[in-house]
Amino acid sequence: MMLITGASGQLGRLVIDNLLKTTPANQIIAAVRHPEKNADLAEKGIQVRQADYNDLDSLVAAMEGVDKVLLISSSEVGQRTPQHGNVINAAKQTGVSLIAYTSILNADTSTLILAEEHVATEKLLVDSGVPYVLLRNGWYSENYTMGVATALEYGVVGCAGDGKLSTAARADYAAAAAAVLVKEGQAGKVYELAGDNAFTLSEYAAAISKVSGKTVSYQNVPEAEYAKILVGAGLPEGFAAILANSETGASQGGLFSDSKDLSTLIGRPTTPIEDSIKAAL
Repeated sequence: MMLITGASGQLGRLVIDNLLKTTPANQIIAAVRHPEKNADLAEKGIQVRQADYNDLDSLVAAMEGVDKVLLISSSEVGQRTPQHGNVINAAKQTGVSLIAYTSILNADTSTLILAEEHVATEKLLVDSGVPYVLLRNGWYSENYTMGVATALEYGVVGCAGDGKLSTAARADYAAAAAAVLVKEGQAGKVYELAGDNAFTLSEYAAAISKVSGKTVSYQNVPEAEYAKILVGAGLPEGFAAILANSETGASQGGLFSDSKDLSTLIGRPTTPIEDSIKAAL
């Protein structure tokens, strides 16, 4: 039995779609906060169980009879470490044989603020004694392409300078997670998951231009100014600061990797940024 945390989210649903290609639906458990909102998963034959990152008892109950757990990192930045700790403790209590955790690219050397809770979670895994595998995900291409419409109107703005971004589509990371869950002998492995073809934001702007037929340029601004722009776009100040810090980190190589772990796991090249732009358009 495999349990997917955060199964109602975009990544979780894609992981389940991939698992269904090789795994009987009744061997997949979708752990969600609101089962009544995920009737479509139950209709596929998937077991839908109530679980909340903040509620240890609910997690213990959800993991009854579970062999492997995919711990998809919580979306609540600043709350992740205790929430992930609950999942890990529940897995330990119920005798889970493997936790696969979606960490961040190059977590052990990263200077990004965003990496701090991932590093803390990795330590919790080590200390727990539960066998684990680390899926250190790089940046999603969708982090950028969801703003293509804005870029077409105002251009691409950021503070990454000429830093390279090794992004891949969310579907690529989902396929990798599913592949690891169905493989044997994964305990102790660390996968650095990144796109095959890195690009700068200037090259990203050029790719938008090529796909759309409209000239788009990249404007590099100081980190503080970029954070203000994100706040102006509606992001909370704290999260805007974290994203701006990540952009600066990209300029220093923090979101770049030449690892081919991702394409090896999924058995194909990662999705080109141009394809992600086309999908967004």
